[in-house]
Amino acid sequence: MEIWQAVVLGIVEGLTEFLPISSTGHLVVFSSFLGLEVNDRAVIAFNAIIQGGAIMAILVYFFNDIKRISFAWVKGVFNKDERGFDYRFGWYVIVGSMPIGVAGLVLSGFVERIFNLWVVVIGMIGWSFVMWFAERVATQQRGERHINMKDAIFVGAVQVLSLFPGVSRSGATMTAGILRDLDRVTATRLAFFLGIPALVGAGGLEMREAFGGSVPFASLLVGIVVSAVVAYASVAWLMKFVANHSFMIFVWYRLAFGAIVALLLLLGVLSPT
Repeated sequence: MEIWQAVVLGIVEGLTEFLPISSTGHLVVFSSFLGLEVNDRAVIAFNAIIQGGAIMAILVYFFNDIKRISFAWVKGVFNKDERGFDYRFGWYVIVGSMPIGVAGLVLSGFVERIFNLWVVVIGMIGWSFVMWFAERVATQQRGERHINMKDAIFVGAVQVLSLFPGVSRSGATMTAGILRDLDRVTATRLAFFLGIPALVGAGGLEMREAFGGSVPFASLLVGIVVSAVVAYASVAWLMKFVANHSFMIFVWYRLAFGAIVALLLLLGVLSPT
């Protein structure tokens, strides 16, 4: 893999990992456009490992929040008088992360077997209508201090659907938060916090398995750094964007991207697998 290809894929990973538009589908499509064999072990390894850059970005962006919530949770475990909102939020993250943890272990083999670009297209377009429905019906009245365990369980359960290629983890969890009548900023923050354990766990597993691939070190390093920088900027932009805008721009983008990929598949420009 050339350095310039690593830069392009690092940008794609950083841009799409936390936006509700499916990073997996974009990486596969762009890998193909770059002339890479998407089923080649080195390419699969590279795409898995550069996710580590995006994971580092989200940990850095929310570092102060993670530290505050973690300390509050530990204090609350040993002292009932310290059990404020951050302590409860810590439990929300733990409990809300359990469904994806269990489902990921149970369904990983099945997801790998069904994966192809047609499945990505179905997930991309199909979930767009769910996002549209959420924007239409939800009141979006509740802020972060009004999050409860029911919200965490519901959002965590819906996060399981992100195992289906094309749905997008962020797309699933943000939509679930909106359907629980959380405002967009709160829904997005909750989605990220519930996604951190899933990303660290799944990303660590993928990276461990992927290191057996023959990935050039220079390309790998460039991909990770680019992914981290772009992902940090992407998260910062998204948090500002959702404060004043709906998710409809992502709905239209998903529909357009899914339609374009479907057309390229029909024309034989892209291969489903």
